Amino acid sequence: MANPLLAPDLTLPDPASIMKNVGGADRVLRIVVGLAVLGAGLYLESWWGLVGLVPLGTAAIGWCPAYLPFGISTCRVRKP
Repeated sequence: MANPLLAPDLTLPDPASIMKNVGGADRVLRIVVGLAVLGAGLYLESWWGLVGLVPLGTAAIGWCPAYLPFGISTCRVRKP
């Protein structure tokens, strides 16, 4: 009998199976904003600058979890 206190299978999905939802222009904007926030945090000597890692991370992987509930994608639609 399985222990009900143990969590079920919590494996992460294969990164290749995650659909990208951050397009080229969106990615560039995220990089610029992320670097600006990090730079401002360094200049102002504030830990809030670490918030800049969020847009940099989403730009790096090309996927934004905040877009999921709204069905948003800034990627170009490929024509067959």
